[in-house]
Amino acid sequence: MIHRRGHIAGANSERAKAHNRRVVLAYVQRSDSAGRAEIARACGLSTQTVSNLIAELEAEGLVLAAGRRRAARGQPPVVYTFNPDAAAALGFEVRPDALVMVLSNLGGVVLASRQVALASAEPASVFVQMARLASEAQRAAPQHRLIGAGLVIPGPFGVEGLSAAGATVLPGWRAETAAAGAAEALGLPVLLEKDATAAAIAERMAGAAQGLDNFCYLYFGTGLGLGVIAQGLPQRGAFGNAGEVGHVVVRPGGLPCDCHNRGCLEQYASRMALSRYLAGRGLLAGADSPDAAALTLLASADAGLSGWLDEAASALSQAVGLLENLFDPQVVILGGALPDALLDDLIRRLDLPPGSVARRASRQMPRVLRGASGPTTAALGAAALVIHDTVTPRLDTAP
Repeated sequence: MIHRRGHIAGANSERAKAHNRRVVLAYVQRSDSAGRAEIARACGLSTQTVSNLIAELEAEGLVLAAGRRRAARGQPPVVYTFNPDAAAALGFEVRPDALVMVLSNLGGVVLASRQVALASAEPASVFVQMARLASEAQRAAPQHRLIGAGLVIPGPFGVEGLSAAGATVLPGWRAETAAAGAAEALGLPVLLEKDATAAAIAERMAGAAQGLDNFCYLYFGTGLGLGVIAQGLPQRGAFGNAGEVGHVVVRPGGLPCDCHNRGCLEQYASRMALSRYLAGRGLLAGADSPDAAALTLLASADAGLSGWLDEAASALSQAVGLLENLFDPQVVILGGALPDALLDDLIRRLDLPPGSVARRASRQMPRVLRGASGPTTAALGAAALVIHDTVTPRLDTAP
């Protein structure tokens, strides 16, 4: 149910305890401090229910008593604040050539991060690496209790023609078994998500989309993905595959794609497309995608990237206009595994279509922004999945 300015209210029922717990914790997290009577009124719960939940949350360290607030009359009430350092969550992003790990507290502050190259992206090999990185993270922040891990991999999931071939695909990975395999390796509950959706969640938690409820996030992994946040919630589609923008045709009859279409967006605007461009001009040895450090050097040296930037910006301009008219976002954000300098250059070269619902006289921000979470955005988003599951009430679990 909804209560007071879109806040999700609780329900006075024992079977709704998990939902009520999230409702109370979410309210305290958003408030500088709040007393039990205030929380009860705002959340539509009885004072006794709130008192019981606050006692439980305080025992776990998730909320802290922060003294008493002065009152006009009577005993000043004890107020409570959210404690982001009560626990931490791990986030992992698996790319075809690399594994990225982030350890985050409940407030989205990164406590540790690491990226390692993958000699093999087969699940069994990756799970061993994940367990090793998790141990390193725990040693780096021993005072934080681990409550779970998020795992993000490129999509789409289980789609013939899109999931079985190409440079953006992880060999041997299945959405049905990935989370269970990771959970066994880590000894923690694991949540699975697409990389672009996780990146959008991270950007809203601690990046350029803070305070925004409706935006699109174009994520540069190996290919190009899309995360859509609408009314504050990630949009996943019927089978978890919403946002496969990389396979939207922007150049009919253009470059062939592994999905068997021609002219797909990620053939022009992605790390994969950039690697092919560089290799074709002798600027990149081999066929591997350059890492962020190598791309930063190439960008700073202006090593012949203008041609690719122009081509990518042209294709992206068309895609941004499409996203604006489909989703009416507050902004479209570009981010992921490209250096900030290249993303800034791409945005400067965009020629956005005039026929867009985003062209409004009252507009207060640019139509396109660069993300602020950096190359570990998707891994941070993986950790954010766990944080979101811990502190955010959901209508699907409400009675």
